[in-house]
Amino acid sequence: MKILAISDPHGDYSKIKKMIEKAGDFDLAVVVGDITNFGPDEKVNELAEMFDKPLLAIPGNCDHKSILKALDSSKAVNLHGKAEQIGNIRFIGLGGSNPTPFNTPFELSEEEIENALEGMVCSAENSGECGKIVLLTHAPPHGARDELPFGHVGSKAIQKFLDRADLIICGHIHEAKGVEKAGKTVVLNPGEACKGSCALVTIEENENKTIDVEFVEV
Repeated sequence: MKILAISDPHGDYSKIKKMIEKAGDFDLAVVVGDITNFGPDEKVNELAEMFDKPLLAIPGNCDHKSILKALDSSKAVNLHGKAEQIGNIRFIGLGGSNPTPFNTPFELSEEEIENALEGMVCSAENSGECGKIVLLTHAPPHGARDELPFGHVGSKAIQKFLDRADLIICGHIHEAKGVEKAGKTVVLNPGEACKGSCALVTIEENENKTIDVEFVEV
């Protein structure tokens, strides 16, 4: 399966069509938050209409919580607090972020994040249909793709799901674009879509669970 991974467009979709063209053939796209820049919620429709492939989306901390209704009425799949089985891959989504110093519109406590993810991940682990688990979270796990000059700022709740997920696609920390392995989990920040950065993820359907990442710039 090939996945076009996009994060942090912040309401600027001027480079999305070029990303789609340059990525070439892919099976589905995911947008992992900050769809807008503090609104308006309706911009999600503009973004969703750019894709002719399935689109899974979650909000970011710079989206208002009311965007969930707009997502539900758009052609995108609102994956916030939900799971979707596609082939042998279980996609699990959670938008917003852990608390920030900026009091942004969509923040969740670490306890809320852990409680929301635990049930969905546990269900996936116990499902005979699920070969791989992919978490779509706006915030990164603490200690991976989350470093700022003053330290690590990722979610300690999401950190608890390292080694339980095969792949985490996140954004939020603009300076932390890149990919790394944390335990058995590949953690990917595809970079800021508003600046023309995204990533193409290939998940091989084999026992080795090979995950390859290619960054795409436009």
